[in-house]
Amino acid sequence: MNQVRNIAIKFMDFPAEILLTILGHLDVYELVRARKICNDIRQLVDSSSELQYLIDVRYFNAIPASLPGCNIAVATRRQLLQKSETAWQKAEYSERNSIPMSYSPDDYRWSCGILGIPVKSLEQIKFVQPTLSDSDTHTTNLRQRSCKIDSTAFEGYSFSPAQDLVAILSRAARGESHAYDVTFRSLSEDKIHPDAASPLVKALDNQIDPELFNSPYTQTMIFGDYYGLFCKYAHKADGGLVDFLQIWNWKSKDTFQCLEIFDVDCGTINFSFLTNDRFLVASAKELMLFSLNIVDSVNTIRLIAKFSFPALRDPFVFHYIAFNPIPFHASTHNQLIAINMCVSTPTNTESPYFTFYIERNTILKLESTYISRYGEASRDSPNLPWSAWGSKYTQFFENSHSSCVHRIFGFRTADLIGDLISRERELQPRQLRIRDFNPHRVMDFKAGNTTELHQRLVEGETPNSALFLEPLGPGLPYLETISQEKFLASDMTMEANRIMLLSLKVEDSHNVSQSIDILDFE
Repeated sequence: MNQVRNIAIKFMDFPAEILLTILGHLDVYELVRARKICNDIRQLVDSSSELQYLIDVRYFNAIPASLPGCNIAVATRRQLLQKSETAWQKAEYSERNSIPMSYSPDDYRWSCGILGIPVKSLEQIKFVQPTLSDSDTHTTNLRQRSCKIDSTAFEGYSFSPAQDLVAILSRAARGESHAYDVTFRSLSEDKIHPDAASPLVKALDNQIDPELFNSPYTQTMIFGDYYGLFCKYAHKADGGLVDFLQIWNWKSKDTFQCLEIFDVDCGTINFSFLTNDRFLVASAKELMLFSLNIVDSVNTIRLIAKFSFPALRDPFVFHYIAFNPIPFHASTHNQLIAINMCVSTPTNTESPYFTFYIERNTILKLESTYISRYGEASRDSPNLPWSAWGSKYTQFFENSHSSCVHRIFGFRTADLIGDLISRERELQPRQLRIRDFNPHRVMDFKAGNTTELHQRLVEGETPNSALFLEPLGPGLPYLETISQEKFLASDMTMEANRIMLLSLKVEDSHNVSQSIDILDFE
């Protein structure tokens, strides 16, 4: 009679290649926990550049689209990521390149490292992209493209380099029943975008009074397949003054557009996409979260949650609110949102400016908090009080002037400290301030696992402002680094491994030249 012997095979008896394949299917947090099971698994994980790189990407909250191409070895990519993070922590760039500007930026916009500059005298929008022409000498040049416009009708533009898209907003011809023409063009070829469902769409068609329509403020935004237009103080076709928000799926004729109308008494100010199906609308009183749903092949907008801003003392009001746009290529990645506020009063000539940060994923989670308390929102439903969300999940800063521009990439922010123009009315250079809200790095810093002397931990600090009736709260902790060098610049933008400054050079009392200065943190 044959005897069958049961042979117990332990996990660690498998070949290392099979074990690494199994571990590679784990979530990063599960992978980190697996390292704590035993020394054998810890050594196995630590021996794999691929697994270590996955852990580093999550630890640093790095956005994969911004990392080096897949043709570079994983071990090299990990070294580059760690080198870049060290440079950011010290606020010390490795290379600086300067490129003169031949156009005076007016109504300029940054997107994915490209600067858009309308040049109405040439009836063009110029797109300027600094590129590294020689990897050995680090010489840089400008790659320039242009898009034609009708300067007499031109109202604004948005562009998305990741989608090779430029959306141009122009006033409709006199006598038309709509307010604006929107054209979707290719950024690289200046022709109708091949994915556009229609070469031209009519905004607010049959919605406005064409004789009275003259909106003083419009805002546009591209986010993936969607294009949004916010139009303030518009005369409706049947009379009355309203604020319009119209959103298109610019790639699809079946799910083409939807419209939301706000009474001007609501004080609606601005909007911003969060994800493919969620967007925020700010008013002078509240923050509203909307969903964008497809029902029977038609887009519909639904209000789902409302959040109060911190209450202000009379007679102060929130005069203007703006969002830092979220780059679409990072739309599935958690990151900070910056909400910029201007506070005003009829009796005060000066307007204080504030910025507060909140994580994008926090806003999305607060949707369920709201619904569990009040159900799905309506225009008449209560707001989630500031004390229930803002004081815990945000970090407030008071800005000395509107020229204080905050830029964001992931959990990292950058700004130039102080005013560009001194009290003597002269241009002055400013230090660069980098803040890192990455909770993993903050936790390690507090635990003493880092030895950086360039950074300081900031927690529990909020603006000491008498304008607010309720506490702003302890806020989000962060690490702060301030550069030793000062920069004479009017604006900036930030990417994964670089900062681009719109720099100024005073040549004489009447002549100031401009350039793009590229600071590489790698």
